[in-house]
Amino acid sequence: MKLLIATRNKDKIIEIREILKDLDLEIISAFDIPGMPDVIEDRDTIKGNAIKKAEECAALSGLLTLADDTGLFVDALDGAPGVYAARYAGENCSYKDNRDKMLKEMNGKDNRVAQFRTVVAFASPTGIITTAEGKVDGEITTKEIGTGGFGYDAIFKAVETGKTFGEMTQTEKEKISHRGRAFRNILPKVLEYISS
Repeated sequence: MKLLIATRNKDKIIEIREILKDLDLEIISAFDIPGMPDVIEDRDTIKGNAIKKAEECAALSGLLTLADDTGLFVDALDGAPGVYAARYAGENCSYKDNRDKMLKEMNGKDNRVAQFRTVVAFASPTGIITTAEGKVDGEITTKEIGTGGFGYDAIFKAVETGKTFGEMTQTEKEKISHRGRAFRNILPKVLEYISS
């Protein structure tokens, strides 16, 4: 049985495939579906975007689909960039552009508390089945630390480890990351649906 991961983000695909590696399913991405359009993320919440992507991709592909959306919520920035984390520095910006903007915005701020949140939505071709969330608390560093990961990983220090995601191995990150937690939280629901 195939399970579609509704993303074209190569970094996310690698991370999600690793999280789901023990499933007895063929994990495919939006790259594997010819003609699969990009879903416009125009909802004002990460849950709304995840649901929209899951529903649209499941309906178009005819496959069971998992879709996620992630936000970075920074206290000193009144929750920004939030749902706009991927395009914080503007449309078509790079990961580095986003990190640079964040470091500039946080320059001189004492309160560096932040939280990553991911919502994963699970849909069949007939509609949404369920959602799950994962969170990790941390802080924004004053400079980039570490070269691993992607996105904001080099400037987000997790409270649980005292290390940035950029300093962690993929295995270390998976254990505590927002995305890893969200996907682990939804797995029992996916397996229950498939076995019913």
